[in-house]
Amino acid sequence: MVLVEQHDLASHTSSASTKLIHGGLRYLEQYEFRLVREALRERERLLRIAPHIIWPLRFVLPHSADMRPAWLLRLGLFLYDHIGGRRTLPGTETVVLKGDGLGAGLAPNLKRGFAYSDCWVEDSRLVVLNAADAAARGARILTRTTLTEARREGATWHATLRDERTGTTSTIRAAIMVNAAGPWVSEVLSGRLGMASQRRTRLVKGSHIVVKRHYRGEHAYILQNPDRRVIFAIPYERRYTLIGTTDLPYDGDPAQVAITPDETRYLCESASRWFARPVEPADIVWSYAGVRALFDDGARDASEVTRDYVLDLDAPPGGAKLLSVFGGKITTYRRLAEQALERLSVPGKSWTATEPLPGGDIPDRNFALFAHDLAAAHPFIPATFAYRLARAYGTRAHRILGTARSMPALGEDFGGGLTAAEVDYLVHEEFARTADDILWRRSKLGLHVPAETAGKLSKYLGET
Repeated sequence: MVLVEQHDLASHTSSASTKLIHGGLRYLEQYEFRLVREALRERERLLRIAPHIIWPLRFVLPHSADMRPAWLLRLGLFLYDHIGGRRTLPGTETVVLKGDGLGAGLAPNLKRGFAYSDCWVEDSRLVVLNAADAAARGARILTRTTLTEARREGATWHATLRDERTGTTSTIRAAIMVNAAGPWVSEVLSGRLGMASQRRTRLVKGSHIVVKRHYRGEHAYILQNPDRRVIFAIPYERRYTLIGTTDLPYDGDPAQVAITPDETRYLCESASRWFARPVEPADIVWSYAGVRALFDDGARDASEVTRDYVLDLDAPPGGAKLLSVFGGKITTYRRLAEQALERLSVPGKSWTATEPLPGGDIPDRNFALFAHDLAAAHPFIPATFAYRLARAYGTRAHRILGTARSMPALGEDFGGGLTAAEVDYLVHEEFARTADDILWRRSKLGLHVPAETAGKLSKYLGET
């Protein structure tokens, strides 16, 4: 198997999500019951196989009389608790919003709300760990490699690849091609393969802002808006709050997407409607935007387009197969892959629902105990550094620390606790090639390290 990725892993849509493994509470309003059920079941499975990068998160939904009625919220949350066979996460409860508890930072007129459970995910790390797992099982992972063209000759695809770092080209042959190019899926079909499809994607832009920590507590908020959309406010990277997302039609280059001033204003005003202290543009320390390639179901409003996926199989008699993936969401990626193999009639029993992702083989899935033991076994490491390694790498943190008995033994310190030992691991085991790969996709250290770190790291990596 060969994975061809035109840029770095998770360069675009997959690293620009709201970082949630969830069923999608608002999708119930759109009668997407099958999607919500499948996503909630996957939430439980993913939590089991990746307890280092996925963990439970409690969400608070404040109630306001001028928004959805309380009875409707209770009904939706009842369905959310039961439609997916919830087993491990706490259920919904009605909560009083006051003081520094679950109402921390909210406007004083908000008296009650509801609390329910979903999960957080380090989204770009989820992508990288799946690629690393595939590589360990024999797959070739080719990043910064472009599929320039492919032609079907009988039962074989002949694909031409270009290495974007060297400019060299090569050809590979395969009996099956899977077009999972996200926002570029239609371009690959028409431009690279010279084929047409009745399926269409709807490109929808989602933007987020990251502000200085806006409230105390480790819970998140789901906040309603007069346009009936919702946004999230989520604790992020210890010092910050993540706020998003928008839903806007997009028709530009997905690689060049960026947040606009109007989106920034929308997110600030939407959050300020609920918090005692307004969210101001001056509070923003970082922002990002991505393009979701949704299956075009004909919905008029971008926020109402289905988040479900469609698999389009082109398999002429005696010809090489082509499977194109339209739509999907990060929560259901594993089940989507299972169904893709079923459509392609690939033999073998599925095992991905129970096999831990790299680093996820934590005893009894007890992350707190694992993080404690990792720090205790390496007392020379600052506590915050040990915890970050545990969260990012799980049991593979031991590969980074090796036999080191002091911080200098981990090599050059690039700032913010990023050492040469970790950088070397990311290059050799996780396909990192540039400073941005490491600071913004393999981690979010870009928010924490000194300004000079990127330059020092680029020099170490031999970037030109």
